Order: sequence, then C-alpha cells, then structure tokens
Amino acid sequence: MCELLGMSANVPTDICFSFTGLVQRGGATGPHKDGWGIVFYEQGGVREFKDYLPSSESAIAGFLRDYPIKSRIVVSHIRQANVGRIGLENTHPFQRELWGRPWTYAHNGQLDNAGRLECDRFQPVGTTDSERAFCWLLSEMQRHFDDAPSQQAWANFVCERCVELNRMGVFNLLLSDGDALLTFCSTKLAWITRRAPFGTAHLSDEDMSVDFSAVTTEKDIVTVIATRPLTDNETWHIMQPGECRLFVDGESPWVRQTPAVVHKSTD
Repeated sequence: MCELLGMSANVPTDICFSFTGLVQRGGATGPHKDGWGIVFYEQGGVREFKDYLPSSESAIAGFLRDYPIKSRIVVSHIRQANVGRIGLENTHPFQRELWGRPWTYAHNGQLDNAGRLECDRFQPVGTTDSERAFCWLLSEMQRHFDDAPSQQAWANFVCERCVELNRMGVFNLLLSDGDALLTFCSTKLAWITRRAPFGTAHLSDEDMSVDFSAVTTEKDIVTVIATRPLTDNETWHIMQPGECRLFVDGESPWVRQTPAVVHKSTD
C-alpha cells in the first residue's frame, strides 16, 4: 500500500513538519520507497514536486523539508508500487483541469478490474489503477453536472462514486479543487485539527518536535490528514471505513458515513 498526507488551513501554512515525518516512511521507517509527490495550491495556481526515488533518499524531498512553501491546501503521497512501473508517469498526486480549476488526486489502495472504468476526455498518462479511477471520477462529474457545482454537491457526488470504487478494492482518497479537500476512508485515514491554544507536537518517525504556539496566531486553524498519525503525543481522529469528510479552511463542514465495505488492509 501507499501513504497519504493532506492539509487544509484557513491561512497559508507550511507543511514542513508533517512532511518530514511522512518522507521517513518512504524507505526508512516504512516500505513506501517507489516514488513520492506533493502539490501545493497557491493563489489559483499549483506547485508540484515529484520523484521516483524513495522520499527518504530524495534530494528534492530533502529540500522541501526545509523550504517553507505556504499553502492553504496540500496533497502528498508516497508510493509502494502494486500496479504500474516505478516512474514519474505513475507517481501521485495526479492532476487534471475541470471547470477551469486544477483538481489534484491521490489514492492509497488497489482496485480490481479498473480497466473497465470508462473515461471520456480525461485519459490516464500512466498505467496505474489509481490514475484511471481519477480520470473516471472526473469523467463522471463532467457527465453529471452541466456547470461547476457547489462544494457540497460535488463532494456528495464524488462520495457516492467512491462507494462504487470501494467495492472494487481498497480506496482511500484525497481530492481537491484548490478550495476544498475531500477525504474518503476505505481502511485507514486519520486527521487532527490544531487551533489555539497550540501546543508542542513530536513526530513518530523522527526525533523532531515543534512548538506550534511559537509559529502560529490565535486565529490559525490547520488540519492535517494522514494514513497513520504522524505524531505520538497528540490525539488524532481515526476515520471509519466508509466515512467521507470535506475540509475547508481547516474546518470540516460536511461529513457523510456510507455503508462500509470490509477490506483487508496491509501497510
């Protein structure tokens, strides 16, 4: 399996601390050594970084650990290859344009018979089941909506399609249009919202701590989503199988519990 990392904040915020924990799982404390990627949304545009090397060894990942790019939404992924060769074309997150917005997607899991998913103008570049599912989701959205829908409308629609994909196998999802971040839990996802009064957090995968009270204001709200909790001294919310949750500006204004499909989860 792979691992996911997402962030939603009400002010531009860097993700250096959480990303430092994640990259260790890419070949150091975890087996997810088949590439990694991260996307930052900034003022209507995006910055994307990818590498097919293990994140724990990548010079690009090392640079990003120390370079505080500030964003309100971040989507990141470290890969353990199951379907498709190790290469940039198969490295998450994937991006496509729909309704004039850059959509970003990352998936943890494996789908059976993904080739039967019909895609229209959105076609995979690589050979993963993940990217095909992304193209299918966007195709389904374009077929269903004549114009750009509201956040809750597209979130509800995608949630229903996630249920279909979840029947095909493990399907943990991060999806964003730059304004909202949608999560769907098939087997493993956790989240934490940090707000005043801020405290000190310590990473599980590296001996590193940060005092958030020293780098935030009282108005800051930052939510981090990960496959597994990244810190060992904080209380994370563990999502339930079938749970779909939308995050906007660090808050979660919409959540839906769908029927759970039992899948065996492996790290």
